[in-house]
Amino acid sequence: MIVQTERTILREANHDDAPFILQLLNEPGWLRFIGDRDVHDLAAARNYIDQRFRENYQKLGFGMCVAIEKYSQSPIGLIGFVKRDTLDAPDIGYSVSEVHQGKGYAFEVGSALIKHGWNAYGFEKIYGYCLPDNVASVRMLEKLGLTYLRDQDVNQTGEMCRVYVATRP
Repeated sequence: MIVQTERTILREANHDDAPFILQLLNEPGWLRFIGDRDVHDLAAARNYIDQRFRENYQKLGFGMCVAIEKYSQSPIGLIGFVKRDTLDAPDIGYSVSEVHQGKGYAFEVGSALIKHGWNAYGFEKIYGYCLPDNVASVRMLEKLGLTYLRDQDVNQTGEMCRVYVATRP
C-alpha cells in the first residue's frame, strides 16, 4: 500500500490488474486524452504493467499505481508519479475509469498522493500536465493546488500540453 484515504487504497500494480488495465486503456477518455497504448489483450496489459509501472517502482521507487475502492475492493483508476526526461521533477498522472468519474476520487487520492510525494519521497517540486482541451484535468490540477506554468511538448510528439507545477509547502 502506498497511501490510504477514507474511500481508497493506492497500491502498486501487478499482473492481477491486467483485466482492469486492458479496460481502462481502451476507454474513450483514455484514448482521446492520453492516447492508444496498443494494449488490446491481457498479455499486452501484463507487459504494459511490467514495462510502464513495475520497472519504475524498481528504478525510481515510485510510479503509476492502482487506486482501489475500499468498499467494493475493485480498481477505480490509476494514479502516480512519473519522471519524464522533459521535466526536471516528477509529474502526477491520473485516470479514473468512466464508471467512477465524478465521485471525487481523483481529488481524494491525488491530494493524498501529493502529500506523500512531499513527505515520503522528499519531492521539492511536482508537475502535472494535460492537453488544453481536457477541461476536467485542467480543473483537477488547479484544485490539487498546481498552478499553470507554461505550454510545452512534454512527450515530444508535437502536441502542446498545459504544464502545471506545485512546490514543496
